[in-house]
Amino acid sequence: DSFANRLIETRKRLGLSQEDLAARIGTKGPAIGRYERGKTQPTLEVATRLADALSVSLDYLTGRTNVEPDPTTRARIEALAELPADDRSFVLRAFDSLVRDTRVRKAYA
Repeated sequence: DSFANRLIETRKRLGLSQEDLAARIGTKGPAIGRYERGKTQPTLEVATRLADALSVSLDYLTGRTNVEPDPTTRARIEALAELPADDRSFVLRAFDSLVRDTRVRKAYA
């Protein structure tokens, strides 16, 4: 997906008009329209403000990833990243075990 498509889809999913989004980042609606039509590309600073206003990552908005965790999950990921390496490793091993067990249960269900 292109930046323009991701911008449109995310804005609409949140029920925002172009004017609403523009107000959140301190610009005017026609600028959002130009980004959505692919007529212009925002600067990195503006793209970052757009991502923040839409509560998505810049990687998601630019199409570098298709996975966009909800804000609660993102907060947990950020908290995990702040843990000491040993604690982070322990949590990730536990997480991997739970995911594996869930997949096995689903496979046999």
